Amino acid sequence: MPIPHQYSQINSVNCAVITVSDTRTFETDMSGKIAQKMLINANHKIIHYEIIKDESFQIKSLLVNLASNKALNVIIFSGGTGISLRDNTYDIISEMLEKTLYGFGEIFRYLSYQEISSRAIASRATAGLYNGKIVFSLPGSQNAVKLGLEKLIIPELTHLVEQINKG
Repeated sequence: MPIPHQYSQINSVNCAVITVSDTRTFETDMSGKIAQKMLINANHKIIHYEIIKDESFQIKSLLVNLASNKALNVIIFSGGTGISLRDNTYDIISEMLEKTLYGFGEIFRYLSYQEISSRAIASRATAGLYNGKIVFSLPGSQNAVKLGLEKLIIPELTHLVEQINKG
């Protein structure tokens, strides 16, 4: 699939991959491994990878911490976007975003609908800007991570970073 913004002057961006899960470990985090591999294969760099519990204070403090890293361009969370009582990622990230990229969540759910039918309505995937960083929040399943990265994030990543760097 051609990248729409091939004129971008940026070839590579620095990324953080965060898995939000109460049960995954570095050995069992397939979604985190997929995200890292896809980003690296697209010529991007992983400068931070972490697994955190689905606790509001952990999500918030990590986002604040990562956003203060001047070398980092993009923060990708996976997990905690559903509607169970333990799903906190969307709630924290959406309240912290300074600008929301509504099209990301809308298109993600549309693409998910094509794969998983009406179950896509329970996805609260979102994206936007926080402290000069692009933040994506995806569901934690391997298929959701792959879909979001392949169809939406990777094709637009350099363009989005270039846009926020314009000031």
